[in-house]
Amino acid sequence: MVKASLQADGVVEKADIIGAIFGQTEGLLGEELDLRELQKSGRIGRIEVEVTQNRGKSEGTIIVPSGLDQIETSILASALETIDRIGPCKARIAVNAIEDVRMAKRDKIINRAKELYLQILEQSKNVSENITSAVRQSVQAQEIISFGKEKLPAGPNVANSDAIIVVEGRSDVLNLLKYGIKNAIAVEGTNIPQTIIDLSREKNVTLFVDGDRGGELILKEMLQVAEVDAIARAPPNLEVEELSEKQIMKCLKNKIPVEQFISMYGSVMGIQPLEKEKVQPLDKEKESGKEVREVSKEKEDPAVTRERERPPFPPLREEKEEAPAEGFRRAMGNAERYKEIFSGIEGQAKTVLTDDNLNPIVECPIAEMIDKIRGLDRVHSVIFDGVISQRLLDVAHERGVRFIIASRIGNVGKFPAGITILLRKDLDRK
Repeated sequence: MVKASLQADGVVEKADIIGAIFGQTEGLLGEELDLRELQKSGRIGRIEVEVTQNRGKSEGTIIVPSGLDQIETSILASALETIDRIGPCKARIAVNAIEDVRMAKRDKIINRAKELYLQILEQSKNVSENITSAVRQSVQAQEIISFGKEKLPAGPNVANSDAIIVVEGRSDVLNLLKYGIKNAIAVEGTNIPQTIIDLSREKNVTLFVDGDRGGELILKEMLQVAEVDAIARAPPNLEVEELSEKQIMKCLKNKIPVEQFISMYGSVMGIQPLEKEKVQPLDKEKESGKEVREVSKEKEDPAVTRERERPPFPPLREEKEEAPAEGFRRAMGNAERYKEIFSGIEGQAKTVLTDDNLNPIVECPIAEMIDKIRGLDRVHSVIFDGVISQRLLDVAHERGVRFIIASRIGNVGKFPAGITILLRKDLDRK
């Protein structure tokens, strides 16, 4: 493909240009390279010309398709540059490039082949993933069972497990099965089935709800009709069926005991927990004059199955113990003061211990916090930018601490009565 440009000192048309090309090259290169003969034999294609006129002058481009070899095409291209007149006007033709159309086609073929090959790879990958997904879903569908008279979707281990996870729907159970969690059961709506209520009286129940309005409604009703031991929630605006394995494990690890959840969010969410039935004292204990109630044995938390049971907490100081909701309301009443103190130590790995009037007693590094609490007679509040641990709760309960304000709660097995916990995010709700 010969590409040339032309300039003419006058107004010329396409016919003038093509006539000049054939007329001025005739006999110049001999019979073998005569343009008319080459075009008749098909070795030269249709000559294309584009021309524009501006202010009495003409400019344009000439494209000559050639089936000749490289040498003959070069000779023909150089012959075009000998044309010096088009019609009555002086003209100049300059060859800009000689393109090998086959090379361009090869490049196009290569690029297109790459695209097609990538499509094949993508299709093969999707087929592989679809096969894996189909097999997994088939296995999951076989593992999922119908439990109870309501035929609730559940994992195969619900009947035999000491602990169960209550979720919203069938898709949530399937997602947990996908990651090897086989003790989940679905409530299938906001009307809690009797099967779930009965199971809650026998087993350790973790309620795992979506992070939306529907999850909140199920949470409220479950707490009113069933005995829930811990609560886990999906991240805001996400559903349990959408979570990855890492997100599911993180949510279950960070579950909150129901008493702690009610003390923190009960007044805000308007939660009314189920009142557990009291059991009459045993006759033998009546005869001995002891006033002892039978308390149901505490169900083992799966998160701490390997942790030895801690000894009972020592009695709180003589001051009257507050109900969790009342303690939470009192703490939120001082939220601005707590936020002010927390802001002063945020990001500095420090702790502030205060008296009953929330006046700082000691400010120390977090590493020295427990020793300071043990060494002081009266600490009302502990405020620090860190994670609440079981050891801190044990020492704080022993020393009569009433309020702990921190960034988050770690893996805690037991929450002692009499201590109200606020997280930094709770203070922002005030």
